[in-house]
Amino acid sequence: MAEYQAKSSNSLSFEVTKDNQLIGTLTYTTWFKFNAVIEIGAHQRYQVEPKGFWGTTIELKDQEKVLLKFRMNWNGEIVVQTNFDGIKDSFLFRHRGVFKESFVLTDQEGLELLVIKPHFKWNVINYEYNIITSDLFETYPNKEMLLINSLHCANYYISMMTAAVIS
Repeated sequence: MAEYQAKSSNSLSFEVTKDNQLIGTLTYTTWFKFNAVIEIGAHQRYQVEPKGFWGTTIELKDQEKVLLKFRMNWNGEIVVQTNFDGIKDSFLFRHRGVFKESFVLTDQEGLELLVIKPHFKWNVINYEYNIITSDLFETYPNKEMLLINSLHCANYYISMMTAAVIS
């Protein structure tokens, strides 16, 4: 089990750390869009961009190669599909709770891989996140990319639900 923090210095950028060591960043290009850049370590940089007419599928790409994609299904869960090193896998990202709000990423068997707990910071009008991962998650070879994408999924979910409430 490991614990990570995701903190935002502004509403467009998040730094993910573990034991005060930078794991990676998630940086959005503009407000209200899901285009972003994920950076892991010093040299790995990936683009996140919506696809399709309605932009309902989000893809994470290394140059033109799609490594991961996700979309929200009809009941509010986010289906995540990965293709790392030619190995395809699927995960489910869902919201849990109302008063003790959190998000959970599970594997195909339903095992919890990570739990994300958002904390709204009124003084900066932004979210910070506490992320707790399972021992199984820590064995994944591309765990940093999946972790930061899960942060993006949490932001995506919050944006979609906020838009639904406002409209």
